[in-house]
Amino acid sequence: MAQTKFDKQVEKDAESLVLGIGRVLAGRDLDGVRRTDATFWRSGTRVLPKVEGKVRRRSYKPGWRRLSFRLALGAGVAETGYLSTRDLDATRETVQELWENRDQALAALEPGGIGAASVLTVGTAAYMVLTRERRELMREWVGPLHDALHQPLGLAEQTDPRRYLHIPKNFTDDDAEIRIDLPTRLGFSRDVVADLITQKLALQGVTFSWHPEGRKPYVLVKKTRKPPAKAVFKDPKTRELVAKAKESAPIIGFGAGGRIISVDLDAESPHILVNASTGGGKSVTLRCIACQMLHHGSHVIVLDTKRISHPWARGVPNVTYCADIADIHDQLIALGIEGRRRTRIADELGIGADPKAIGPRLLILLEEINATMKQLARYWEKIREPGDPKVSPAVDALNEILYMGRQLRMHVLLVAQSATARALGGPEVREQFSTRILARYSVNAWRMLAPEVHPVPKSTKHPGRAQVVIGGSASETQVLFFTDAEAREWASTGAAATELQPAGLPVRPGPAVLHKPAPPADSLDAPWGDPALPPAAPDPAPAAGVDVLADAGNTKPPAADPSTPAATSPANPSPVYDDQAVGLREAHQHHLPDITVAALRYARANDSTFPKPVDKRGTELLYRVGDLKRWARNRPRAATGTTDLD
Repeated sequence: MAQTKFDKQVEKDAESLVLGIGRVLAGRDLDGVRRTDATFWRSGTRVLPKVEGKVRRRSYKPGWRRLSFRLALGAGVAETGYLSTRDLDATRETVQELWENRDQALAALEPGGIGAASVLTVGTAAYMVLTRERRELMREWVGPLHDALHQPLGLAEQTDPRRYLHIPKNFTDDDAEIRIDLPTRLGFSRDVVADLITQKLALQGVTFSWHPEGRKPYVLVKKTRKPPAKAVFKDPKTRELVAKAKESAPIIGFGAGGRIISVDLDAESPHILVNASTGGGKSVTLRCIACQMLHHGSHVIVLDTKRISHPWARGVPNVTYCADIADIHDQLIALGIEGRRRTRIADELGIGADPKAIGPRLLILLEEINATMKQLARYWEKIREPGDPKVSPAVDALNEILYMGRQLRMHVLLVAQSATARALGGPEVREQFSTRILARYSVNAWRMLAPEVHPVPKSTKHPGRAQVVIGGSASETQVLFFTDAEAREWASTGAAATELQPAGLPVRPGPAVLHKPAPPADSLDAPWGDPALPPAAPDPAPAAGVDVLADAGNTKPPAADPSTPAATSPANPSPVYDDQAVGLREAHQHHLPDITVAALRYARANDSTFPKPVDKRGTELLYRVGDLKRWARNRPRAATGTTDLD
């Protein structure tokens, strides 16, 4: 008897039902397409050939787990249906009552809904925070490695990288271990795979251990040539290496295999940028470099708004420590003038002259540039007078120093938590730092500061570990650690610093000397100088052996020279000068040379005891000279040790 169309449809539906039940019980996809190599008892690791489209994560799960989930879900649906249909009349009455009193029901559910939404929001935020590192790992390293490896290994592109790439979050740590599952066919080149892994994960000094045997072949990647776990100055061998280091090339630390990592300030990079988050060892790095430079006779100027970054340097010979923003402002302007002076001297000496004839090496440690730049801008806005430039002259002086060549022997060690172009004054300023030291950095920070090095090396939390980028290549480095006592002792010994003014050249004031003559026409002070005022006489040259920078904070008058006749003054000085009305710049040049113009302006804005103006000359306020002298004698002084400047 021939089957009717209805009978054929029934048989087809029955067959589909049986197959569907079989797929449910077997834990397979309900559409019957096998997408991965997963079995009932074993999880899948790769996508099968000729599979198209995205493969969901559930396709990698073993059949027994998918069956358990389906049975639990079916039992829950059945239980809900049974409870709701066991007493249809009661269910119908409950639904009708809720509908009739829907306003009260919604009001009762509102607190619960708000609570559920709050829990969902907090849970989502917590999940995003807790999984941030894992998501960054997948996005920056695991995903790109899968894109490079799936073809050489013969895997489908849709394969989930997490199924065969087992890369820990701290895979750059010294004891980390990377495992990569391999296909059983082993039809690939080991050299190609190893090279791709090394390049995509930016690994250095690693070895590959291949295990092709068994049902699950794999390869282990471990770091063998790694920097030392710690590098301390108290080690006798390390101390000997530091003592033998070149004067212009301080040791930063040690790389893989104990290789010395250093930067030559004369031949490679005149300026150094240190970028690290909180606790990344910024001050330790600067202490390491600065104490070595002091040991070889350099002068170090510390500009530290935090005041406590380098306590070891206070009181050390040839160190000028500026902690107040007014002192930092004045010091940067003085350094800009010193740079111009050295430029003129270099031009007079000509080609082939001894670089030391220009002057001793100056090392400028600028801490926390992000905060310092903002404070300099606010300070200049407070003391700026009509006619002054809008941009702080201290910021201009810093940029001028950064653009100066290594021939002037002036070097900036700049510290930043976020060395953005805005914080430094523009992208062109950031390019002046060809040596960059990064620790505990983010991917964005690396791409901003070292875009030429790709891929981005994974940051590590190993204490004292940093990446030193020189000439387009990065070296993982264990930074050399000096204790405060060791840094102070090493900085106080060694070669004696030379004078700031080289012998045989015209003597001009150095960066820390506050008794300055009228600035030259091309100096930073020129824009707001008064051309009508006569220039002050230059200070006499410092005596041989006198350290100008170290003596900057000395407020005591020098001892009288018996060979020089004492200057006499009238018994009754004329009171005419005390009654004269002058501006702040004229008062500094002729009456108060120990106090800078910026300090006078700052005191006028912040010191309640500062004299009141007695007259005006255009927009300039005039003050009685006697009142200014009386205020200068009685003005409060900074606490001892806070700064080396007045």
